[in-house]
Amino acid sequence: MSFLQTLLRRPFRPYFFALFALVVFELCFGALYLQGTLRLDPCPLCILQRYGLLAIGIVGLAGALHNRAPRLYGALITLAALAGGGVAVWQSWLQANPAGIAACGPGIGRTVNGLAFAHWWPQLFEATGECGAVDWTLLGLSIAHWGLVTFCGIIAVTLWLMLRRAPGAAR
Repeated sequence: MSFLQTLLRRPFRPYFFALFALVVFELCFGALYLQGTLRLDPCPLCILQRYGLLAIGIVGLAGALHNRAPRLYGALITLAALAGGGVAVWQSWLQANPAGIAACGPGIGRTVNGLAFAHWWPQLFEATGECGAVDWTLLGLSIAHWGLVTFCGIIAVTLWLMLRRAPGAAR
């Protein structure tokens, strides 16, 4: 049996658990390593992307535990990833423009910091940085670019999950 055939025969549950694990890794990488170790300040748009990841993680865990209606969970994850990816595109555009033009938007920092999660867990959800700043890169891509890559990968996986047949379904 080929690797692709093995993937197609797998139930949906491991894929939703994998999406949940990816989100946990991304949130820990952002909060523990980038913020805690490198002392980078997240901007409001970074925090909005974290909210998108949080939504993906919650829905992914629910899809894995419930193990029913994979298309519904896939659609919800896709919507959250589209929202997070849209924010990543906006931040990438801001980073590509000169410093005088790049700003998050009027009052967005105050709005993001006014949300409940920023008060409950400020280490992960409080925005203190500047949206147009490129403080860290990996392979020439900024954090916003890597966020966009992540959200596009999540969209690809969930679209594939929604379009494939359920394991054991009649052909």
